[in-house]
Amino acid sequence: MGHTVRLMAPQFVKPYVKTNKNDAADAEAICEAVARPNMRFVPVKNVEQQAVLALHRVRQGFVRARTAQANQIRGLLGEFGLIIPQGIGYIATRVPE
Repeated sequence: MGHTVRLMAPQFVKPYVKTNKNDAADAEAICEAVARPNMRFVPVKNVEQQAVLALHRVRQGFVRARTAQANQIRGLLGEFGLIIPQGIGYIATRVPE
């Protein structure tokens, strides 16, 4: 239809939202943000870039889950008076003891 599609990052549009988050307020904020002369746009990612970002996101989730599990183990052992220092390496070395 002759339109030029450009992507805007949400953090660049957020300052223009005036009221609660709903579709109408979001659309108004996008219209106001796109009209600004100094608005920065985000380039479209190709499939390889999206795959790498997805891999990083999955890994981040695994790291977060591992940290939560280590903290839970540390807390439970602390209830029995067994103190383990912070750090993922201490869990693997001291829990078998």
